[in-house]
Amino acid sequence: MAAPHLLKQALLLRACFHSYKHFTVRAVAARPRLWCSAAIIPPSEKPHDRLNSVNNTLNLRRSDYSSSSLQLEDEPEYRRWKDKEDEILNDIEPILLLTKEILHSPRYMDGGRLTVEDERAVVEKLLAYHPHSEDKMGCGLESIMVDRHPQFRHSRCLFVVRTDGGWIDFSYQKCLREYIREKYPAHAERFIREHFKRGSS
Repeated sequence: MAAPHLLKQALLLRACFHSYKHFTVRAVAARPRLWCSAAIIPPSEKPHDRLNSVNNTLNLRRSDYSSSSLQLEDEPEYRRWKDKEDEILNDIEPILLLTKEILHSPRYMDGGRLTVEDERAVVEKLLAYHPHSEDKMGCGLESIMVDRHPQFRHSRCLFVVRTDGGWIDFSYQKCLREYIREKYPAHAERFIREHFKRGSS
């Protein structure tokens, strides 16, 4: 008779101890969160959201001490600039990729003349916008050639081959800059400043 009674008391004590232990663990675990910085962050936020929030705060603070004003991504003016920047990049990307392929791939050896298709693209999308295109073509355009730069022998560039047999180099970057200035006058200088190497001619 005593055994069932003892067993019942043991089970009751165990249940009480389990409840007490559960309560104290929760109470102790919850207490530090009151002084923890994480306690002020809503639990719905993911860790990367918090990181972005921290970065935005740092950017704001950094701009307080910066001489130039730092524009944030959510500002309308900044968004308009980023949209226009993407538009310009998408516009010039095809001719830029083609030009780099012409200059740096083994498709053309030094002194090689461009195919009719490549030449048409280079003349229409680049040479036509060079600030001195008429001087470059002189008496007339025979073809476009790829060769080593006369002064900087380590780099290759594009040349206009004239109908009289003469030839002269031209800068594709200069052509692109003039194209951007003509088509996107309000955003050209900022785009050129941010995307073209300083001193490139």
